[in-house]
Amino acid sequence: MVCGASLEYLETAVGVVCNYCGKEETGYVRCPKGHYVCDECHGKGAFDLISDIALATEERDPLSIAELLMAHPKIPFLGCEYALIATASLLAALKNEGSLGVSDEQISEAMNRTQKQSMPPYCALTGVCGVSIGIGAAFSVILGAACPKDRESAITMHIVARTIDTIANDVGPMCCKSFVRTALGVGYNSAKEYFNVHLPIHREKISCFHSNKKHRNCRKEKCLYFPKTA
Repeated sequence: MVCGASLEYLETAVGVVCNYCGKEETGYVRCPKGHYVCDECHGKGAFDLISDIALATEERDPLSIAELLMAHPKIPFLGCEYALIATASLLAALKNEGSLGVSDEQISEAMNRTQKQSMPPYCALTGVCGVSIGIGAAFSVILGAACPKDRESAITMHIVARTIDTIANDVGPMCCKSFVRTALGVGYNSAKEYFNVHLPIHREKISCFHSNKKHRNCRKEKCLYFPKTA
């Protein structure tokens, strides 16, 4: 975001200073030239952008909503914004489908929960990707899951575990866009399994145009969504 250089992903936190706001903290991701952007500055404006689009759309295909959001110029190539995209896209689609009575307030609540727990780069450092948290938050608000509740919390945990297990097959290296697409497939299947809700979803039609940006995290031919040649 500062100079365009490839980032360094560290195994041990080091002291860093945000180039934008001057905040001093420890971090696991930095530019080899010494540049650093804190989480708050990295995602500034993204929450409201994602929320506004999710609450306004009439689309019922969660992947279509996600693709629209991921293509927005204010969304970085990688980052925890994708966790927000996952939960907002799924809940917006379910709201528009109508069967579960999902409200705008529930979408906002799930996004707030996701934002609190999804932090970079813990997908690798702890094995829990924020995208799976976003899917879990979506089902948690629908089910009304809470610590004293058994079935609701168990279902939410099973869905999160299923999401992590599924996107783990997309690692090598990690791509947030791929994770969102795959996780929304899990969300689709889970909505059908637990609520008998059938969302229109067209994952087979996706041909990722972001691959031409030549980012080092692009899995190219290993990726399910890499453009197919004739």
